Amino acid sequence: MGDDRYSSDVLAQFSRRAPRVAAATVAADRDLVVEHAGTGFCGAVVRLDGRMVELEDFGGAVRLFALGSGFLIDGEPITLVAPVRRATGLARSASGSVVVANLTARTARASRIFVEGRHDAELVEKVWGHDLRVDGVVVEYLEGVDDLAAEIARFQPTATRRVGVLVDHLVAGSKESRVANAVARGPFGAHVLVVGHPFVDVWQAVKPGRLGMIGWPTIPRSIEWKHGICAALGWPHEDQADISRAWQKILAQVRSFNDLEPVLLGRVEQLIDFVTAEE
Repeated sequence: MGDDRYSSDVLAQFSRRAPRVAAATVAADRDLVVEHAGTGFCGAVVRLDGRMVELEDFGGAVRLFALGSGFLIDGEPITLVAPVRRATGLARSASGSVVVANLTARTARASRIFVEGRHDAELVEKVWGHDLRVDGVVVEYLEGVDDLAAEIARFQPTATRRVGVLVDHLVAGSKESRVANAVARGPFGAHVLVVGHPFVDVWQAVKPGRLGMIGWPTIPRSIEWKHGICAALGWPHEDQADISRAWQKILAQVRSFNDLEPVLLGRVEQLIDFVTAEE
């Protein structure tokens, strides 16, 4: 007999289910736009924190998700993984500068950077501490800037002994702007650089997304700002110890320059350049 093509079961190899295709593996590179299938939240990758990824949507809302399956790109399922770090041999500091291996802090320069308060100094140290030790720059904090002119006169700046000052709320018409202008017109103005940011307090220089907020709360002028912020966030704010704990909670969310507003980054870099410039 010849070949009987009708003797076998033509459906023997048939399955009702389509073959399962493994989801594509995609690196969670910064600015990659993905959708979290479980919640429908769609946003761009802004940060990795261990096995977690932060996504920021078009409106600025930030959500934290675990890396892995459960994400979509253009409706197709993917597995989101941490990018493979390429070995470049260049470690980076929190400010983004190249880390100097086996650093021994340089002898302090005569020049100084002044900041308004302890919180400003702690934030500058956390992000720029390595750079400051490389360059031998000391940061001193004041208790506000009301007496800045007197502090400058006490320091006696010169061409080789400069002072850079970082001021909060340096906007047109503010008390801080009047103080800065008076210093610039004073006898040491040529050797002093006063710059600042527009925020009421340096707390606001931390991107609100780091605290799970779209923006910092607006506090009425009749309420002390830090107390008002803590109250708005549901944090204790009865005394200075509560305020200090609140700041430490905020500071703990700062890992690098990426967590700070660009306007502060530029001003600090400007001050470091000013006090380290060679005449």
